[in-house]
Amino acid sequence: MARQKINWGILSTANIGTEKVIPAIQKSASSNVMAIASRTGDVAEKVAKRLGIERSYGSYEALLNDPDIDVIYNPLPNDMHVAWTLAAARAGKHVLCEKPIGMSGKEATKLRDCPDNVLVTEAFMVRYHPQWLRMRELVRSGELGEVRAIQAAFSYFNPDATNIRNRPENGGGSIMDIGCYPITAGRFLFECEPLRVLALLDRDPEFKTDRTASVVADFGNGRQLSFVVSTQLCPYQTLNVFGTKGRAEIAIPYNAPQGEATALIVDHGESLDGSLARREILPACDQYTEQAEEMAKAILTGSKLPYGIEDGIASMRVIDALFASDINHEWINVQ
Repeated sequence: MARQKINWGILSTANIGTEKVIPAIQKSASSNVMAIASRTGDVAEKVAKRLGIERSYGSYEALLNDPDIDVIYNPLPNDMHVAWTLAAARAGKHVLCEKPIGMSGKEATKLRDCPDNVLVTEAFMVRYHPQWLRMRELVRSGELGEVRAIQAAFSYFNPDATNIRNRPENGGGSIMDIGCYPITAGRFLFECEPLRVLALLDRDPEFKTDRTASVVADFGNGRQLSFVVSTQLCPYQTLNVFGTKGRAEIAIPYNAPQGEATALIVDHGESLDGSLARREILPACDQYTEQAEEMAKAILTGSKLPYGIEDGIASMRVIDALFASDINHEWINVQ
């Protein structure tokens, strides 16, 4: 009889995992969250008990040595992503690694050493949400005409010096934490890689991280992505796609409410205030559950995921180019 579920192991008790991802994976019909690890056994045991997880480990190595674990979810700090993803893959585990997949494109290329028989993918859960899939469907359909511009914004306010998002040594800052989402949106909807980028970064004088970034990415043939991201502006997010015949907007593109319906707006310009725009309601879902389900099905069937190691490397190379653009005050080719 074919297996019906895969067993997940959670590498660390990071908040993103315990608050959002683990409960979502537990709702996946093809998944079982079997174990969780922390650097201390007491912490792992406490979290496991709270979340109803069967096994807990006081070290990451112990989790990777568990023969019953099929796949690892890696929500460790950014500077630990590559090393522990590689370790998990070498232990025979598939890996869902939080974004960004590494600290640079060069570091991310180390993941090419992962065994060929394991799946490794970056955890951009938005790519599995019906609202993103519907947006891409609209772009492909031609209803918007020739899509030439994508505009995005993503911001929140976090002045905490101890927060990992404000520590450059751990890969903090607006580009690494949230700028990767508009980058993903451009690559997802244009369905190609940007040729060159231009970036202007404002760095926090104390943290030394980029707290605000304004970016333009050239995807060729007149296609442009522009976005602003910030860790020190009022909370806001948007994703607007502009074509020659219309535009489409995702109301809450990145932090879609878990288990709730979402809205997508299609506007052909009949009224400048948008009052005549069409509002599409997408069915309720949890994008983290959708992500887990897709990975589980790929593992159970032996199929490939649409996004693998090379996709993660390509995303990191865009980020590398953005930092280089700010330093050199010029357009930088994405290589």
